Amino acid sequence: MENGKDKRAYLNEAYTPDELEDSKRPANGQASAGKLPSYEQATALSIEDDHAKDKEGKEAEEVDPWALPELKSTDTPWAELTPPRRVLRVIWYIARFFILLGLLYMFICSLDILSSAFNLLGGKAAGEALSNTVLFSNPIAGMMLGVLATVLVQSSSTSTSIVVSMVSAGLLNVGNAIPMMMGANIGTTVTNTIVAMGQSADRGDFRRAFAAATVHDMFNWLSVLVFLPLEWVSGYLRRLTTLIVENIPDNTNTTAENPEFLKAITKPLTERVVLLDTSKIRQIALGQDINGSLIKDGDHIFNGWTGSDAASGGILLAASLLLLCVCLVLIVKLLTSLLKGAIASLLQRFINSDLPGPFKYLTGCLAILVGAGMTILVQSSSIFTSAITPLVGIGAIHIDRMYPLTLGSNIGTTVTGILAALASDPTGFKNSFQVALCHLFFNISGILVWYPVPFMRKIPISLAKVMGQTVFKYRWFALCYLVLLYFLVPLAVFGLSLAGWEVLLGVGLPIFVFIVVIVIINVLQTKKPEVLPAKLRSWEATGLPEPLRSLAPIDRVFQRMRGVCTCCKTTPEADDLEAETIGQGQRNGSVKKDTEQNGHIESSRL
Repeated sequence: MENGKDKRAYLNEAYTPDELEDSKRPANGQASAGKLPSYEQATALSIEDDHAKDKEGKEAEEVDPWALPELKSTDTPWAELTPPRRVLRVIWYIARFFILLGLLYMFICSLDILSSAFNLLGGKAAGEALSNTVLFSNPIAGMMLGVLATVLVQSSSTSTSIVVSMVSAGLLNVGNAIPMMMGANIGTTVTNTIVAMGQSADRGDFRRAFAAATVHDMFNWLSVLVFLPLEWVSGYLRRLTTLIVENIPDNTNTTAENPEFLKAITKPLTERVVLLDTSKIRQIALGQDINGSLIKDGDHIFNGWTGSDAASGGILLAASLLLLCVCLVLIVKLLTSLLKGAIASLLQRFINSDLPGPFKYLTGCLAILVGAGMTILVQSSSIFTSAITPLVGIGAIHIDRMYPLTLGSNIGTTVTGILAALASDPTGFKNSFQVALCHLFFNISGILVWYPVPFMRKIPISLAKVMGQTVFKYRWFALCYLVLLYFLVPLAVFGLSLAGWEVLLGVGLPIFVFIVVIVIINVLQTKKPEVLPAKLRSWEATGLPEPLRSLAPIDRVFQRMRGVCTCCKTTPEADDLEAETIGQGQRNGSVKKDTEQNGHIESSRL
């Protein structure tokens, strides 16, 4: 805008006629108080504002949202406390520690009751599905059936033990049982995802917690994508384990049992709530005709229950989810209050630091061993990963450290299948033991592919971070992810696989190729946009309708739905301010809740 016409056009657009008439501009080029700026001043201010926005944008891009926050203490320093107040603080710390132990106990019990609820709701259906051995001739159908069965019984240990029993009884061969084991690995992660949703009130915590939960999913799905086709083509796992078991003598010890560590502590409470005969699910899977309820007689709340298993399962599901959410919220609040200042810094350094000197590269191996040992101790990968997910959410554990711990839990959970094989009938011992070894070597092979090489290690972690970033912006996506990944997608693939290979390839292959192409374009847009054509360097440039390139239209629908409920009602401005506050907190070294301290943002949970 060099000439007078351009200046007049600018002023006519920027100000009303009355403002232009009344304004008096000083001759020295400086705007007096209460007067409108001149054209030159407005242009200079606009340029400065653009530079400031560019600077802020660059600073925002440099912020690592996954960096561990500084958990600052707001308590009065110890040196400033009087002796009586020091005693009170020590007592309060000890009391909170024991309260935390009690909440962890109730949290684990709620997971056990949740598993019982799913057994009552879908245990018989899972057993009947597993009894149809014709389905296992199709490896994809068998894998998806493993996912669904494990989701229904809420325990990979239960589903794998059922498969081991079926192999031992001669109803399944080893080759058909392997895809089922792979599916059980995927299905067991649903509990961890549900637990992560308990931290959805705070966007920053939810981003970290959901990424920590889904890193397990990403590893399991990627491992299946590699080893299911490999097993189908070459029989890699079956051949490897055959070499191991062919010279093992037959087992004569049929009394081996799983050692009970954590369950010995939780049983006194959970068996007072409900006592199930899960062996009936195994008997149904073995083709036996079983009538009656899964609920056993005993001294518990549901003793003498005359209703259906589905009704009792629904009651237990609602109660266990309520108890789970209450325990999780209280645990997070207690951990947040305890892990501050020097204690938090010490814990962060201890858990997330590497071994010294040349042993640095063995840190991940040590974390895998710790994860395996803890899972063997608690006899459940779901319990172990669900217990440490809140720690990732509050910033005590980095997602990069969560990853090897999760891999270790995958190894630890295979011990249950091995012990089940040791307790099997001597005539079918070798086959059942071979299936258990296939489960073990599948997880070990997955670790060898997706962990030692740094580039390969980043793939599942990066995918999990994408999920975390998505729920940070659209919290409702977590629920959609849960329903799609564990129910709709397995059911759809299962149905297509039953229709035949031609239908599965005709429908599934184009969808799979399309998803892979979209992922590659997204990666190139972020890492190497210059290699793409101009129209593909951003989805906006492609000219696609917004619903085909963004979740924003769906988000607007959810926002309108939230607006109907007064308790969930919030505004886009409040959500934007919350996200901005979290980002500012990260730039200042802390992401803890400035919005809660100021009291002007109403957090909501979907």
